[in-house]
Amino acid sequence: MASPVLLFLLSIFLYSFPHLILSLSADQTVQTFIIRVDSQSKPTIFPTHYNWYASEFADPPRILHTYDTVFHGFSASLTQNEADTIGKNPSVLAVFEDRRRELHTTRSPQFLGLRNQRGLWSDSDYGSDVIIGLLDTGIWPERRSFSDRNLGPVPSRWKGACQAGEKFTVQNCNRKLIGAKFFSKGHDASASVGGPIVSNGTVEYRSPRDADGHGTHTASTAAGRYVFQANMSGYASGIAKGVAPKARLAVYKVCWKNSGCFDSDILSAFDAAVKDGVDVISISIGGGDGVSSPYYLDPIAIGSYGAVARGIFVSSSAGNGGPDVMTVTNLAPWLTTVGAGTIDRNFPAVIKLGNGKQFSGVSLYAGAPIHGKMYPLVYPGKSGVLAASLCMENSLDPNAVRGKIVICDRGSSARVAKGLEVKKAGGVGMILANGMTAGEGLVGDAHILPACAIGVNEGDLVKKYLSSTPNPTATIDFQGTLLGIKPAPIVASFSGRGLNGLDPNILKPDLIAPGVNILAAWTDAIGPSGLDSDTRRTEFSILSGTSMACPHVSGAAALLKSAHPNWSPAMIRSALMTTANVLDNRNQPMMDEANGKPSTPYGFGAGHVNLGQAMDPGLVYDITNVDYVNFLCGVGYGLKEIQIITKSVATCPRKKPLAENLNYPSIGAWFSSAKVGPTSKNFLRTVTNVGEVNAVYTVKVESPKGVTIVVKPTKLAFTAAVKKLSYVVTVTSDSKSLVPDDSGAVFGSISWSDGVGKHVVRSPVVVTLLTPFWMVKQ
Repeated sequence: MASPVLLFLLSIFLYSFPHLILSLSADQTVQTFIIRVDSQSKPTIFPTHYNWYASEFADPPRILHTYDTVFHGFSASLTQNEADTIGKNPSVLAVFEDRRRELHTTRSPQFLGLRNQRGLWSDSDYGSDVIIGLLDTGIWPERRSFSDRNLGPVPSRWKGACQAGEKFTVQNCNRKLIGAKFFSKGHDASASVGGPIVSNGTVEYRSPRDADGHGTHTASTAAGRYVFQANMSGYASGIAKGVAPKARLAVYKVCWKNSGCFDSDILSAFDAAVKDGVDVISISIGGGDGVSSPYYLDPIAIGSYGAVARGIFVSSSAGNGGPDVMTVTNLAPWLTTVGAGTIDRNFPAVIKLGNGKQFSGVSLYAGAPIHGKMYPLVYPGKSGVLAASLCMENSLDPNAVRGKIVICDRGSSARVAKGLEVKKAGGVGMILANGMTAGEGLVGDAHILPACAIGVNEGDLVKKYLSSTPNPTATIDFQGTLLGIKPAPIVASFSGRGLNGLDPNILKPDLIAPGVNILAAWTDAIGPSGLDSDTRRTEFSILSGTSMACPHVSGAAALLKSAHPNWSPAMIRSALMTTANVLDNRNQPMMDEANGKPSTPYGFGAGHVNLGQAMDPGLVYDITNVDYVNFLCGVGYGLKEIQIITKSVATCPRKKPLAENLNYPSIGAWFSSAKVGPTSKNFLRTVTNVGEVNAVYTVKVESPKGVTIVVKPTKLAFTAAVKKLSYVVTVTSDSKSLVPDDSGAVFGSISWSDGVGKHVVRSPVVVTLLTPFWMVKQ
């Protein structure tokens, strides 16, 4: 039994060191938490906020990041009990766990409507002196895409730096790549990745150098210089260039190869980018679980608000969870959320079966061709073993697949990894068959053996042939690069779809951009397949994902910012949305890759970006910081929750604002299926004239069946003295006559035309019939 003296000394020790009381909690599991603090509560005795945090909340070695620009607070390694105790402090507004995020993994500038001698490229001087900040996996600075040849000096407003590290020096930055930093403290503290990054020069670099390739690809997509004779192993040959070739790049490495990106690091990078002086932020990162957190618990939403509030445009990827509904991510209304579409280029491959039938697919295989030789065809899934059907690691029997072309089902593992398993087991080729989820959506991959991806219908037919004959055979014919594909664009099967799971009033995605089979610069640390065993090295690679679509819009925003330096982020987004295309290159409604049917605004938002029109949109929808606060009040957030997002103390109007009146360039109207008979909602919008001073716009309405849309007034007359005008949209729905599609919605539009054919300002209208939760059958 301890002596009274010992117990007394122990009590004095714990009283003197209160942090250690917390460390003796029952739950000793340490993880990273992000703490949002009311900065105004700092006692005056502390010279800095860091001193306050270290004295009152956590020991200095356990503090990972401090935030003071887009967010006030810190992140630290804590037990759950410690975090709970800190959360009870009256100065603390919120405590949330550090989450792991995922990356949403040169003909496209022309496909956006850009031309060399006229339009936005020339009028914006190719984005010169606009600074794009990319939060990604870093950069391979030696690539020709990042040359600073003939660029002027670094903009004087730039306050950033080039952070040296493993195989990356200050000299790796130049007048093109003007800044580079890396953020790893949150990553290193996470138990889920097995501890700190191990730098060995092959797997990862503790520096801004890119070991993954994703960041190099997105950076050159947004702002790569002209590079002649660009290709990936002979595919997509031509001139590669980014959307804003003369824009400057600042790289913030927050994602690490094979271990993802952590909220605490992302938030720190937002803080740094805003302080450094970027004009545009591009973030092709989001949640991979299909669940969206409230804005006040989402560090990407919080960080981006802090940027947008300071006039910085933020472009984000919509996620790759499609084609299911309600899979779109990055939903905050101040973010520009970008889905993915195809371009008019493809990489066809043809499967020829022993019965003479042929099926078209895609492939980026660049090795020795099969030369039409027929090989035995096998489907490991016939055994009924799921792992074998998916060609998972160590699931294939070499005796069954050696010397044969193997059918592998898509899913559960990387597409190129399936080819590696086939090759390891002695197979000579692979047919990668989509399941029902991917449908007919195809993307090319730089496979390490002859391989071709096919849609679900073709896959079923190939399997049916295999079962119909005792000696099935097949071969694969690779046909290179094909241009002028029609129809294009098509909404990519994988692209995240609406409905907006947080607020149906806000249509997401906002628009789509090229995101399928995009050629851009690549790292020298890994082969084009992304497999560690791939010894090939290429200057360029071809990738697909909303990750690839996002930097197209980031580059577009840089061009618009250069041409219109006084435009707000909302005005830039409005110009991109209201001029977007909803028709393909056949002048027909844009199609959905997943099912071959016409797509909807839940797939393409306002449409496919068209930069040929965006520079001169005629009218724009602007949104101020006060408007965003009123929106948050309207959705029911309390003042404390709003302050977590806005950093400053907010006030809500005495009369609760209507969230649907946020001055968004699209309209989302939702009605309860429980109500019988006609139901109406009003939406207030205000447009700003940025075109000819004296202009008169007339409205055109497209109402879907079962819905009546009325706009008042029907004409808007602008003069030198009248630059802003408002109108009201009344949407009336009758649940009895409304016939929604599979997503539960119908779609219309309103368009303001100047009468001379120069400006048509189009806004999609989405009417959704929602079933109250108490009516859903369990």
